[in-house]
Order: sequence, then structure tokens, then C-alpha cells
Amino acid sequence: MEHFRKPQPVGTTTQVAIARHPLHPMLVTFPIAFLTGALATDIAFLLLADPFWARVSLWLLGMGALMGIAAGIAGTVELLSIAGIRRRAVGWSHFVAAVMLLSVGGINWYLRAVPGGAEHTVPLMGLYLSALGAALVGIAGWLGGKLVFEHQVGIHDEEEAPLEQP
Repeated sequence: MEHFRKPQPVGTTTQVAIARHPLHPMLVTFPIAFLTGALATDIAFLLLADPFWARVSLWLLGMGALMGIAAGIAGTVELLSIAGIRRRAVGWSHFVAAVMLLSVGGINWYLRAVPGGAEHTVPLMGLYLSALGAALVGIAGWLGGKLVFEHQVGIHDEEEAPLEQP
């Protein structure tokens, strides 16, 4: 039997990578988990009234913002250095959603970072900002997924792959 080969679609290559693996998708997993987790720990604080959960939210928000900045730097370099990404409206939409997410996460962290602020911020503004942050995680993630799966950003399989045998 012959092996039939079909050329793989060539996507947009990446500029910020380790061993051809794009760095931005590796880094975004951390802010996604941390900023989404902050909503869960805020809810736990409201239900259990244990200050531990307010402190956990503070740390999750701080690390989410910090890791989000790292992921944002990698993503911004990709956006600005690769014309194939800059030409796509979804690339800019993803960028705007991510900047909004980092702004909301940073403000949420800042309001809690003052002495005694962690426990006092959660009931009203903190819970609202955590919910908004979780929604922005979903929006930015969906747009990022469109970039990868529909526009093949960060995909650079330039070799041909064999088709499966019947």
C-alpha cells in the first residue's frame, strides 16, 4: 500500500518560541487559572466567612496579574512583529480583551492589597470584579482559540504528513 501525502496547511509562524513552541499559549494558562480561581475563592469567602479565602483571592489576583503581564508581553510581541496576526481583526480583539482583563485583575488586586482590604473588598466590588475578570477570561480565551484553530496562528507545520491508512 502506498502512503498518500497531503500537505498540511501552513499557518502563521511564531516569533516568541522555545523549540518552535509558541511561548504565549504556554504562559496564558497561569493567569487563566489564577484569575478564574479568584472568583471561586471569593464565593468561598462569602459562603464560609473565613478570612483565609480572602487572602487566597488576594494571592491569586496578584499572581494572575503578574503572569498575565508576562503572557501579555509575549502576545504583544507576536501581534506587533507578525503581519499575519496584525491583519486579523480577531487578533486585535483578543489583544483588547486581554488588556481589559489585566486591567480588571490589577485593579481587583490593588483594592485588596491595602492592609485589611482583602476581607473588606470581597463582598461588593471584589466579587463583581472577579466575575467580570472570569467573563473576560472567557472572551479573551475564545478569541485566542479562534486565532489558533481557525487562523492557525502559531502553527508552523511546514512538512507534509501522511494520511491515515484506510
